[in-house]
Amino acid sequence: MITEIGITAGEIWHYLDKHNRVAVLSEMLKGIDKKRDTALMSIGWLAREGHVVLEEEGNDYRVTLRR
Repeated sequence: MITEIGITAGEIWHYLDKHNRVAVLSEMLKGIDKKRDTALMSIGWLAREGHVVLEEEGNDYRVTLRR
């Protein structure tokens, strides 16, 4: 499971890099084609490591890749 979370975190990082370093969470989840739970764990990992910033945006979240 840890390996899958790490691979998904890499895909999320590449997705954000490709989309001008920012995405709305619900859109990104559709774009990476991974299980929602795995993607959320991966985003948490990236956030904990300081690679992404999460900001509430209405009923969703904006995910921004740190420079």
